Amino acid sequence: MAAEKKKDSALWETVKTVIFAVVIAIGIRTVAYEPFKIPSGSMRPTLLIGDYLFVSKFSYGYSKYSLPFDLPIIPGRIFFTEPERGDVVVFRPPGEIETNFIKRLVGLPGDKIELRHGRLYINDNLIDRQPTTEYKSYKDLGLTMLKVYEEDFGDAGVHTIHEFNDNQISDNVGPYIVPDEKYFLMGDNRDRSSDSRFGPAGHPGSITGIMQQGAVGYVPAENLIGRADFLFFSIDRDPKVDGSILKFWNWPFWIRWSRLFNTIN
Repeated sequence: MAAEKKKDSALWETVKTVIFAVVIAIGIRTVAYEPFKIPSGSMRPTLLIGDYLFVSKFSYGYSKYSLPFDLPIIPGRIFFTEPERGDVVVFRPPGEIETNFIKRLVGLPGDKIELRHGRLYINDNLIDRQPTTEYKSYKDLGLTMLKVYEEDFGDAGVHTIHEFNDNQISDNVGPYIVPDEKYFLMGDNRDRSSDSRFGPAGHPGSITGIMQQGAVGYVPAENLIGRADFLFFSIDRDPKVDGSILKFWNWPFWIRWSRLFNTIN
């Protein structure tokens, strides 16, 4: 009898340990940091397909989208801190509320945003960009070569963007006047990003009828999830696609070692 009680006690201690671990993990993901995987190339070259990163949930406060299963127990947003221009932000687009998107914050409430021949204007000020001698190509784009620019947001820092050219349909749009409590976000891969330039019918200055799936439009403050802070892992392929996940001897060659533990600018 004593042996059975001791066994039951040990089992209960194990169960409690597992429950506490799960609660702690959920708490960390809810209020501190949550991991995300990059599934598309819209933020190249800042973020690549196969990057894994941590998003700080506390940077902008909390809304229902901060909670598991989007539990509607937080009204609006609490402990809100205004995001800054240039932040790389994870959010839920109004038109595709079940999906996490990641883009760079370009326009704050009240800003006027416009693109003319590929050049970005914020409040009628031309944002400086300097071409580099570098060109990039990716396997999923075949032989397409992307031009690389350093775009300067002043006090918000310098980041790198990609352009096919300055004659794409998304290179001449706007002006957009960002409404109160909403934000304007764009991908760093400017010609291959569904972002705030694309919105529902009636979205001012928008490209309508094109890339409507995943159209972003203006993003409400409530829909912000957090700021992307740093990369913790990056892999150059999805082994599950071709069944090579069991070929563990190849794993070290797929890891992008130079990207591990990098901060996101």
